[in-house]
Amino acid sequence: MFIGHYGPSFALKAIRPAIPLWLLFIAVQLVDIGWALLVLLGVERVRIVPGITASNPLDLYYMPYTHSLAAVALWSTVAIILWKFLPRSRTWSAAALVGLAVFSHWLLDLLVHGPDLPVYDDTMKVGLGLWNYPAIALLLEVVLLFGGMAMYMRRTTAINAIGRFGPPILGITMIAVQCYLFFGPPPTSPAAAAISALVSYVVFAAVAQWLDRQRRSATVQP
Repeated sequence: MFIGHYGPSFALKAIRPAIPLWLLFIAVQLVDIGWALLVLLGVERVRIVPGITASNPLDLYYMPYTHSLAAVALWSTVAIILWKFLPRSRTWSAAALVGLAVFSHWLLDLLVHGPDLPVYDDTMKVGLGLWNYPAIALLLEVVLLFGGMAMYMRRTTAINAIGRFGPPILGITMIAVQCYLFFGPPPTSPAAAAISALVSYVVFAAVAQWLDRQRRSATVQP
């Protein structure tokens, strides 16, 4: 899953406006950011195998430190602690939402991945395999993204034309990127896949934060 992960970002921003949208964009992809870095370092491993699923050519055969259920629980806990204690004004409820954003990644991946998500270490791998049904997988991503975005837009007000039209345009752009990933050529190498993922996560987070500044929240909670 790729763009569907951002649905919870928008939804959680609607629930707790004080959490920066860029942070939620990073939080929901923190697991994949770690994965990309560890792939580049040779710690976790992936193969490019066109046809391994109908949607995704990545054979994600070794990723215990980022995509196991135990690892994601740990990453989520670290995110909660950091958000709570680094800025001393943060509340536990806001910190819990940041942790939930991180943990949502594994839950949504469970729907689309084949059996490559470990429960612990590199064992007991699970995945419901919706990537083998591209139309359903793509529809799920779109529904998640625009469902969260609709919550966000109902709880905020545009202060200019960019704020009004920017989020939907961003969503359409994300769909175009997702379609390219599903139906375009496979990555040339694992390193290329990791680097393109990192770039997209940073760009999307930066654009989302810029667009969020063009909208005003009704309420702000700590």
